[in-house]
Amino acid sequence: MSNRKYWISAAALVALLVAVPVVTYSIDAIFALTFATRILILAAVAVSLNLILGYGGLLSMCHATFVGVGAYVVGVGSYHAFNDGMDWMANGFLQIVVTLVVSGIVAAIIGGISLRTRGIYFLMITMAFSQTLYLAAVGAYEYGGDEGMTIFQPSVFAGFEFKGRYVMYAAAAVFFCLSVLVVDRLTKSRFGLVFQATRMNEARVRALGYDPVRIRLVAFVISGVMAGLAGFLLANNAEFVSPVDLHWVRSADLVIMVVLGGLGLGLGPLFGAAFLLIVEEMASGITPHWPIVVGVLVLLVAMFMPRGLGGLLPNEKRHD
Repeated sequence: MSNRKYWISAAALVALLVAVPVVTYSIDAIFALTFATRILILAAVAVSLNLILGYGGLLSMCHATFVGVGAYVVGVGSYHAFNDGMDWMANGFLQIVVTLVVSGIVAAIIGGISLRTRGIYFLMITMAFSQTLYLAAVGAYEYGGDEGMTIFQPSVFAGFEFKGRYVMYAAAAVFFCLSVLVVDRLTKSRFGLVFQATRMNEARVRALGYDPVRIRLVAFVISGVMAGLAGFLLANNAEFVSPVDLHWVRSADLVIMVVLGGLGLGLGPLFGAAFLLIVEEMASGITPHWPIVVGVLVLLVAMFMPRGLGGLLPNEKRHD
């Protein structure tokens, strides 16, 4: 894509994001704004997954784990700040640092073990890690166990409580744009090109003197940290944390979003997340068997749009 087309696409995206709160405010559609915020946060998570799946060919089934880690950092901090008077644990800056560190460590451990394998074995190991941490969260009875916990004390930044529909939407929109920009710049860097080469020809990458496992691990950690930050936003937006956030089914939903949007497409995750969430919302209001409707529509997209919904944009190309 030329620089001119790139900036036109960027301007159109920003204009769309700005228009959403303006329109919802004018027609008093509060739910629509909250729903759009959730779409943007999950789209940002899908962007992070697209980094390793769309560009690196790594089908991870534990990506929701990193989202859950970020969410539980907020939840645990809120719990102790509200119940034990430990106000410093609600400090947003501290929570972000802890999210970066913990999600990075968890991603490094999972990646360090699972990236030694490929294909179905990689998928199964990441799924096993996801279920392990899910069960750990279910067993954390002090923090709600399998019922989860409500966040009574939101994150605080310099005396400002991180809450409010428009505040959360603005934060989600900025984070999504930054996620797209980071992945775009990263995949076009020397590191990104080598990472993509590990998917196409691992032997040649080794012959050039690079360690494919180390390259994949770095990308995996970056992806996990981005998902952890999205979990921080998701918890503050929903004001609730649940072990379900770590379940492998949530990871499967993220994979579907990436595939629907188009593997390796910059804005593909936004299309995939919006399509899946909107269809789920509409279908669930029509029939109790809404998963069938969602499944059929996903199948139709896969059959007739092999490049995904993002491929409908004339300037979107897969970066191979």
